[in-house]
Amino acid sequence: MRFLWLASIVWSSLLLAGNPEQDINVNTRYTVESVDIAGDNPAGLSTGLRGELTRLVGAKLNPAALDDLATRIRRELHVRAVTHRLLRGQTPEHVRVVFDVRGTPAKFEASVPKLVYRSDAGLSGLAEGTATVGSQAFTFGAVSDGDDLAERYTGIVARYEDKRLMSDRVRFRLDFESYHEQWNQATANALDQPGAESDTSGIYRTRQNIEPLVTFVLSRGAPGVVNLTVGASFERFQSQFPAARTESANAMVTTLRYHRRVEGSDANQQEWDAGYSLRAATNLLGSDFAYARHQGDVQYVYSWGHNQILDDLTAGAITGRAPLFERFILGNSTMLRGWNRFELDPLGGDRMVHNTAEYRYRLFDVFYDCGAIWDQGQTAVLRHSVGVGVRQNGMYAALAFPIKEGHIEPVFMVGMNY
Repeated sequence: MRFLWLASIVWSSLLLAGNPEQDINVNTRYTVESVDIAGDNPAGLSTGLRGELTRLVGAKLNPAALDDLATRIRRELHVRAVTHRLLRGQTPEHVRVVFDVRGTPAKFEASVPKLVYRSDAGLSGLAEGTATVGSQAFTFGAVSDGDDLAERYTGIVARYEDKRLMSDRVRFRLDFESYHEQWNQATANALDQPGAESDTSGIYRTRQNIEPLVTFVLSRGAPGVVNLTVGASFERFQSQFPAARTESANAMVTTLRYHRRVEGSDANQQEWDAGYSLRAATNLLGSDFAYARHQGDVQYVYSWGHNQILDDLTAGAITGRAPLFERFILGNSTMLRGWNRFELDPLGGDRMVHNTAEYRYRLFDVFYDCGAIWDQGQTAVLRHSVGVGVRQNGMYAALAFPIKEGHIEPVFMVGMNY
């Protein structure tokens, strides 16, 4: 009897010890039907790890193996977390395994948004590096540009962007700029003329700007994409003559843009892009200058096969007294090409109109520019230029000829992303 009792105890212990091995988890009786990866960053896995996920299909479910794979996915993608869940399969006793990825990894990209050389103005360029984490991006760059304004400005730029501020229809951006200026002698001479500084500012040696902006996506459906940007610009600059002092041009900023693309039935395509911007500086923001700067542009592009026709119209006007960096210029690498902007107006103008017509076939490009720049109360003089160029993978080279009497000296331009 004693041996029978002892045998019963031993047999019960074996049964209790054997149960976990027989079925630790009831899910182990299921067969894996498919494996999917979903979430913020499903791409980017190594070939080896993807192969292991594929081999799960058709095998019995192993929860411990799923935990291990989730850990390895998280390490490879450098994300915050990876979890797995089971869904009912289409076949009885089968399940679908889904790995959920949470937290997009940081990405870093270097870019050159602008690089252009002009035979009459030298080299201008902007280089940036951007780190992206989820919907947020942090950018830092260096610039030296003698093409956009009456001055050559050299310095640094920084930018913070959130492309999903509470909604994918709202974006936030904060810009910071700090520059040191160099001036052409023609501009300095023009400022020495009586009454010049009553229309604009004097020469400044440094300039800084902080600009917070919020963009609202008003429409992105069939009629086209409509964006509205509102914000403010807090710009300070240190004048050079007659004595060093700091002035400000603080302004409210508004930009409305529209874009639409239409695909035709015969492999042709039409594209419209239009915008209007307003910068209104006011004493209410502590600005030393009071002015309103209006600018509008309309671009139309028609493409078929290897052919493309482009027309681009831009116009602007300034009311009030604006600093030099706000005044319009023509005679650079994009508008009234071939002309020297210091010959047209070394101080820029408070009125401007310009139109470009281009025809492109494969690599080749021919263009015709016409435009006028003047100050209020003056007579506008329309000027013209023509040119030829080649384009390939973002690179562009062109030779532009101003149409005028007397000696004509063409301007050679080469660069990328401008």
